[in-house]
Amino acid sequence: MRVIFLGPPGAGKGTQAHFLCNFLQIPHVSTGDRLRQEVQAETELGKQVKEIMAAGLFPADELIIALVKKALLETKEAKGFLLDGFPRTVAQAEALKDASIDIDHVIELEVADEVIIQRLSGRRVHLSSGRIYHVTLNPPKVADIDDMTGEALVHREDDKEAVIRKRLEVYHDKTKPLVHWYQRLASTNKIPVFSKISGEGAVEIVRQRLVQIFAK
Repeated sequence: MRVIFLGPPGAGKGTQAHFLCNFLQIPHVSTGDRLRQEVQAETELGKQVKEIMAAGLFPADELIIALVKKALLETKEAKGFLLDGFPRTVAQAEALKDASIDIDHVIELEVADEVIIQRLSGRRVHLSSGRIYHVTLNPPKVADIDDMTGEALVHREDDKEAVIRKRLEVYHDKTKPLVHWYQRLASTNKIPVFSKISGEGAVEIVRQRLVQIFAK
């Protein structure tokens, strides 16, 4: 099963992707995680995208496409994959199609902008482990301190409100047309199947919505 997760930043794609990958027994390919790894490792790609990401913008298509192709090569022995954070533009989707990488299912997680701003602006991250907290929804035992290590948590630049609003603006401008592109493709070819569900509500409720998609 080859799946694409679409949705605005903060829609819960990462959280739900881990669940869905376990449910479908396929690897998770997150471009956001991969890019942050490149930035942290100070690779050539990481240096190129660091300032772009801090400003809430998307890296150029050619950089992302190269990253994804490299990641998908690592999954060639698996029975599919879940792409989270790619494609973000119609040009990226067309590049995927041109590379003969077929997709079985596209899922859009829909969440209101103001809900996303509340979710993301309150996030705090323990960088070395990837543990994520929220100042009100999932606070650490001690404010701004990781529960396990006692190390400081970080309020990432791309989780600050001004940057979030810019990211949402870019999403609506660049990625929302991609949703319509896949909807048209699904209505014409029947593949990939396109499903839209609400990403709002408790994590378990959203998981139930996802399972129902594949139970049909």
